[in-house]
This record gives sequence, C-alpha cells and structure tokens, in this order.
Amino acid sequence: MKKFSLGWIPGLFALLAATAFAQSGTPNDAQIAGIVVAANTVDIDAGKMAESKAQSKEVKDFAKRMVTDHTGSNKQASALAKKLDLKPEDSDTSKSLKKAGKANIDKLKGLKGKDFDKAYVQNEVTYHQTVLDAIDQTLLPNAKNAELKDLLTKTRPVIADHLQHAKMIEKSMK
Repeated sequence: MKKFSLGWIPGLFALLAATAFAQSGTPNDAQIAGIVVAANTVDIDAGKMAESKAQSKEVKDFAKRMVTDHTGSNKQASALAKKLDLKPEDSDTSKSLKKAGKANIDKLKGLKGKDFDKAYVQNEVTYHQTVLDAIDQTLLPNAKNAELKDLLTKTRPVIADHLQHAKMIEKSMK
C-alpha cells in the first residue's frame, strides 16, 4: 500500500494565508485587530487539537505553549481594542485565515500518531513564518495607533521564538 504524503498541507495553508494577507490591501487598525484575533484563534484551535491528539510529549508541550501564548495575546489585543474603543473588524485577510485554519483542522482530524505530529509541526513552521512576514510587511507598516503598533512590536519576538521552536521540533522528527 502506498503511503499518503501530507507534505502539501502546510504549503496549502501558507498559500491561503499569504493570499489572504495580499488580498487585504492596506488594512485599517480595526482590521489589523481582527487579523490579530483571527491569527491567534487559528493557532489556539490547532494547539488544542494537538494537545489531545499528538503522540510526542515534545509536540504536546509545544501545543500547550501555543494555546497559552496565543490565548494571552488575544486577551492583550482584546483589552487594547476595548481601551481604544476599536472593534476588531473582519477583512478578506481575517476571513481567509479562519477558512484556512478550518481546512487545516479538518485535515488534522484524519491523522494519528507520528503522521499527526509531523503535519501539525510542519503547519506551525509555515504558519508562524507567514504571520511573522505579515507582521513585518503588512501589520506594522499599516498600524496607525501607537499602542497597537507597540503591541505588534512586542508580539513579533514571541512569534519568531515560536517559529524557531517549531523548526527545532521539525528537525528532530526527521
């Protein structure tokens, strides 16, 4: 029996996410807040699934960290939005992120064991790189409010650390 390759899942997710960020044009602060919330929620959902389905303790621990960190980030973003009286607004980007996140969850649901772990970690590498690029190329340059820009600036090193951690796990799986 031929083994089914899962290598296309992270690529598809990256393509959808990159397309989403490109489609949005110049987001306003309310749309940036919506993108931040959507990006965090997508990773929280995947992390929760990985906490229960992953085989490797290292992957489970990473997933738990993703849920904790991204939940904290969403709380910070929500508190700032409330303070600024800024309602996070849906955009093509946030909608596409949610759609891509759901597609990823649907793919992960059918996987078990090492196949699940590998697909989850590959997606985390791709996803965090995409989010880091979006912060640098779209979100930070377009954020008008100084406090929103500051939150994005403080979030960036955390996303970079998540990316490096996911890459380290991915490398150890080979």
